Amino acid sequence: MDSLVEKHAEIVMKVLNHYAQFKPAYGEVDIETVFDAQRHHYELVHVGWEDYHRVHGSVIHVDIKPDGKIWIQHDGTESGIVDDLLAAGVPKDQIVLAFYSPRKRVHTEFAVS
Repeated sequence: MDSLVEKHAEIVMKVLNHYAQFKPAYGEVDIETVFDAQRHHYELVHVGWEDYHRVHGSVIHVDIKPDGKIWIQHDGTESGIVDDLLAAGVPKDQIVLAFYSPRKRVHTEFAVS
């Protein structure tokens, strides 16, 4: 299983690094990737200012569980990172849409848990 976790971690980091290249069209906002490779937590965050308003928050939050499944905790992108994960070869049964309740997840074509 460790090799699956590592393979998925590599894919997730590649996807998040891709998204980190795109600076928001407005405001003085930095994009940061936060990778905890030991515990397999991965985030893309926006930090900065838009006029007089503070901008700070997670745009994407992904965890990889010990069984290798990718749990998308939050996805604030327009297109969604699921398509990127699928294009990278991650099967649907290895992706959990954790931002849906378990009762709703059973109605998707992805893993429930």
